[in-house]
Amino acid sequence: MSDQRGLISIAFQTLMTEAPDQAQAWGALVRGLGEATALDKKTAALAYLAVLAALGLETGVPFHVQSAKQAGASREEVISAILIGLPAAGHRVTQVLPVAVATYDKA
Repeated sequence: MSDQRGLISIAFQTLMTEAPDQAQAWGALVRGLGEATALDKKTAALAYLAVLAALGLETGVPFHVQSAKQAGASREEVISAILIGLPAAGHRVTQVLPVAVATYDKA
């Protein structure tokens, strides 16, 4: 994934450009939490997608779909991870489905 620019939201790109110290601190926290998990990379990536979908955070989906795919997740697993929150979070999870599928199919 050499060109992540299209996968990263404009908001996060702006954070990295305009507030590099805060972006670096945030990145260190995220890396530390990622290292502290007992989940394998694929499971963690799929779980993260489920949380993004439940919260309706569509802008983070492309980057994390790509991460899940690189960790070995199939298209069907990505879709299932997004839809697993349907009973608890409701229809909002389907809002991220189009961007997730398009991102998976593109890469």
